[in-house]
Amino acid sequence: MTNPDQANHPTQTNASPTEQRVVTAIAAVTVYSDRALVKRQGQTNLHEGNQTLLVSELPITLQVDSVRATGKGNIPVRLVEVRTERSFSQEPIAAKVAELTAQIEELEDQKLALQNDLNALIVQRDFVKGLGEKSIQRFCISLARDETSLEATQELLNFVGQNYGDYASAIATKHKAKKEVESKLSALIQQLKQLRSDRPQESYSLFVVVEAQATGEFTLEVSYVVQQTFWRPLYDIRVSEQGIILLSYLAEIVQTSGEDWLDPQLTLSTAKPGMGMLPPKLKPWYIDLNQPPVPTAIRTRQANAPNTPMMAKMSAPLAASAAAESFEFELDQVSTAEIKREGSTVSFAIGGGGDIPSDGNPHKITIFEREYQGEMKYVAIPQLSSFAYLQAIVKNPENGVTLLPGKANIFRGNMFVGTTKLANIAPGQEFKLNLGIDEGIQIERDLVEREVDKRFISGQRRTTYAYRLIVTNLSDRPAKLRLTEQLPTSRNEQIKVSLSRSNPTIQPKDLGILTWDLLLAANAKQEIYYQFTISHPPDITPVGLNI
Repeated sequence: MTNPDQANHPTQTNASPTEQRVVTAIAAVTVYSDRALVKRQGQTNLHEGNQTLLVSELPITLQVDSVRATGKGNIPVRLVEVRTERSFSQEPIAAKVAELTAQIEELEDQKLALQNDLNALIVQRDFVKGLGEKSIQRFCISLARDETSLEATQELLNFVGQNYGDYASAIATKHKAKKEVESKLSALIQQLKQLRSDRPQESYSLFVVVEAQATGEFTLEVSYVVQQTFWRPLYDIRVSEQGIILLSYLAEIVQTSGEDWLDPQLTLSTAKPGMGMLPPKLKPWYIDLNQPPVPTAIRTRQANAPNTPMMAKMSAPLAASAAAESFEFELDQVSTAEIKREGSTVSFAIGGGGDIPSDGNPHKITIFEREYQGEMKYVAIPQLSSFAYLQAIVKNPENGVTLLPGKANIFRGNMFVGTTKLANIAPGQEFKLNLGIDEGIQIERDLVEREVDKRFISGQRRTTYAYRLIVTNLSDRPAKLRLTEQLPTSRNEQIKVSLSRSNPTIQPKDLGILTWDLLLAANAKQEIYYQFTISHPPDITPVGLNI
């Protein structure tokens, strides 16, 4: 079906006698990284001949060039014309205002109740705190006089500590709940202010002229692209002690398109329609001599000069880009999550995505969960830290999907470790997860030798240093450890640094890096030793050793 000519001018949203208003609902939404494709459907009855179908109150963020109309029914119907018109309406909004007001009052009641609970909890916590402060001194005196026992003192401390902790935890929970209520309340108050604005409500109306060959039922389908919507990936990654990685691929959807999406068939796409269809073109790169500043009066005359034909030519690519944004996309209706690939583009058909209102708040949806087998390794740099850091090396399967760049929350079991950012990870590509400090590996590092040779060999003073490291694996499983040490690097040709001995044997890399890849047996120790020598003429003193 071709795209008919479209008009775009202000009007009032009032159906004329020859127009038939069609009530439509959003059936499907495809969300991209910076826009969304919306599909609406509505049923009506047609009579034989030409008639105009009106779909009103479409959002102002709609891209006019993207509007498409089609339909199906039990009678032959020909599409004659499709046009859009910008509409201004000052229709009563009392029902919406009443709904928002009721929601605000309910949230204000919740906020007041939470504040009352907080006040009561704070009083109880402070009472326990005061009781403890007053009782501790009294019990100390009684203990000194043998008037009370250690058991009674311990019972008091346990009572105060337990109750204080319980009240503090309850206060934190109430504070969090109150903050969430305040956030929702603020958003609703802002919506109400915008709704009560005296400015007319602006929207688009869509007019579809059809020719029916007979009388019968007809389902109108319209689609259009809206701005001010996007989705971004978010990950929850849980790592078990056995190296099983459970990755939850989530989507965070934000939209302020001007219309609520009420449980549509939702699809998330990695396509980038906003990039246009044509590759960019290089423009001439000019260099010239430095010119003296142009006087202010001349600059002003140039700024006020009318547009030249060259300026008109420069605007042509913008028009071409806008036209390139008109596209059609067919969405399969699915009831469960499904992954589709079209070249390098991946689409996630979520099915019923729940309600996503036009409120600017992030709404999270789970795309899929998948298990990966990770290779667990430890990394240690004892010169900087006495702890070992656990890492997981994970491979995205060849038949997997591309993991887009996004924030990842890392958990070890049920313990939250921290957040990291995943880069773009293609199928078949390995990626590394940093899982933080693991106290299952213990490292001791000692300077065991520091000796200045009293003899001068070839006119050089030699100083020898040696370190011994004891690595202990406290776990019941073997562990792979990459341990890294560092020799000083000389910036002066008169100062020489050399590795004398090492066990296990190793050769220094660039900048004096020493790296051992160790396989530690369960509940076992391993010793690492290395010795290095610094030689220099006796009349100079090296700086920067800090040993």
